[in-house]
Amino acid sequence: MRFKGLDLNLLVALDSLLTERTLTEAARRINLSQPAMSAAVSRLRAYFGDELFAMKGRRLVPTLRAERLATPVREALLQIQLSIISHYEFNPTESHRRFVIRLSDCSTLVFFRRVVARVSRDAPNVKLELRPPADDHDELLRRGEADFVILPDTLMSSAHPKAKLFEDRLVCVGCCTNKQLSRRLTFERYMSIGQVAVRSALARKSAIEECFFLEQGLKRRIDVSVQSFSMIPAMLLGTDRIGMLPLRLVRHLEKTTPLRIVDLPFSLPAFTETVQWPAFHNSDPASTWMRELILQEASCMAPPDKSTQASGVLKLGQDVRVSSSILWSDLNGCSMRTHCYPS
Repeated sequence: MRFKGLDLNLLVALDSLLTERTLTEAARRINLSQPAMSAAVSRLRAYFGDELFAMKGRRLVPTLRAERLATPVREALLQIQLSIISHYEFNPTESHRRFVIRLSDCSTLVFFRRVVARVSRDAPNVKLELRPPADDHDELLRRGEADFVILPDTLMSSAHPKAKLFEDRLVCVGCCTNKQLSRRLTFERYMSIGQVAVRSALARKSAIEECFFLEQGLKRRIDVSVQSFSMIPAMLLGTDRIGMLPLRLVRHLEKTTPLRIVDLPFSLPAFTETVQWPAFHNSDPASTWMRELILQEASCMAPPDKSTQASGVLKLGQDVRVSSSILWSDLNGCSMRTHCYPS
């Protein structure tokens, strides 16, 4: 089909080339042969009067003209797909829709596993692709390459709609055998103790606690840096180091990981975990269904501070005693395990 001299099929090819940046992968993405894709590139160059791509090794490097075309071409194709092609009644029990969700491993463990279980029951053929957060999550949403992003509200863009999921806060933790935590933690001692800390996967963003120290002009003693909160507990076991974890994650891990929670010697504000989706998905029935399911599961989450002695949960600031059994760690090649009990 031609529109003012342009074969609209070429826009599909151009979008694929801009996304994949290799001729082979771009052709595979839209089920074209390599010769057919090469022919499409030639026709695109002729129509726009620009080379559009240059080769650098095996990669296609877009020209300035191609880069300027990327956004309007993708948005036009998405609007056609959502407004014309995909105008349908969504039936979750029969759908084979695939949703791409960008979120941290912490959010996966404390929250999204509930969504996965719910989808398994209500829509057994729906596919969920969970990927780690990215610096360019705003761009991924705009290009339709992510259906949902789940991050703290402070990291969210104002360009897309969003909704609150749940609140959490950071607490200080250490191994049950940590001698540094046998007495009240002062600010001076906190700053001097070796710590395990997150260096955020979002290269241009700092982790929540790191933002606090940067704002205060303070520098902690960080002995071990890890990629995510869920890696911190294993790095604390058998050491006198401390770390900061979301309280919901501690509650999730406490039955299998012997952590001790202590009061921080300073105040940190709670943070709100938020879900965001592309603005053009507001009228997509499948996205609306998934969004409502996510919000329903979030509404069922109890505050992380609500815990009981009967469940073996350690309340914030509560001391613990250590039994003579052994601690899960790998000290000098020996596997040991320690059980912690409220005193």
